Amino acid sequence: MKIDIQKIESGEEEIIIRYLEETDRIRAVLDVLRSEGEKLYGRKDGETVSVIPGDILYIESVDDKLFAYTAKDVVRLDGTLAGIIQKLNDDRFFRCSKSMIINIDKVDSLRSLSSNRIDATMEGGEHILISRTYASEFRRILRGV
Repeated sequence: MKIDIQKIESGEEEIIIRYLEETDRIRAVLDVLRSEGEKLYGRKDGETVSVIPGDILYIESVDDKLFAYTAKDVVRLDGTLAGIIQKLNDDRFFRCSKSMIINIDKVDSLRSLSSNRIDATMEGGEHILISRTYASEFRRILRGV
């Protein structure tokens, strides 16, 4: 892998990544760049903990409580789904139903279901249903349109 680093004296900073295949190494670099040091804070076992957005598989609202699910933890967040989407301001996160946001980068496979719904299998095997209200937008995002 060739690495080209240039210090500039003025102008806008820019990072360009060129790759043939999105490997685990490339994804790790992208996660660091995308998160830009931003973390979400929530509670787990009575303690305040931080969650790196790139580690989140999905965020779900249950009984007016918000939970972020990672491969290892479940963290209770403050706020609303709309507020979290706005705070994240990240194209990787997609509202897939009235009560859930998924991290598109953590989707392993997709399967079309009846009634225009989509079954998304996340890393770790969790199945998330993308409701028909959001399915056409999700397909548009995947096509890159």
